[in-house]
Amino acid sequence: MSHCFVESLNWATVEGEASPIPLPERERVRVLIISSRDGVISTIHELHSRGFAEAGAWSPLLPAPDTGEVMSILMRDRQKG
Repeated sequence: MSHCFVESLNWATVEGEASPIPLPERERVRVLIISSRDGVISTIHELHSRGFAEAGAWSPLLPAPDTGEVMSILMRDRQKG
């Protein structure tokens, strides 16, 4: 699976920095985890142990809208095709 994804070297932070210019041969993929603080952290570590993504590649924990939970997002670029 890791061959399909390329780590974004210059992707926007959740705080709203400018997004990089999209490349036509790639598309942005976002993976979102919403749960309790412990649920998000343990899921990130489980995905890391399975080789899905480095734990440090996820955003800092942020409040989830209207739920009392937290969320973290992983953004990657995927080669089309």
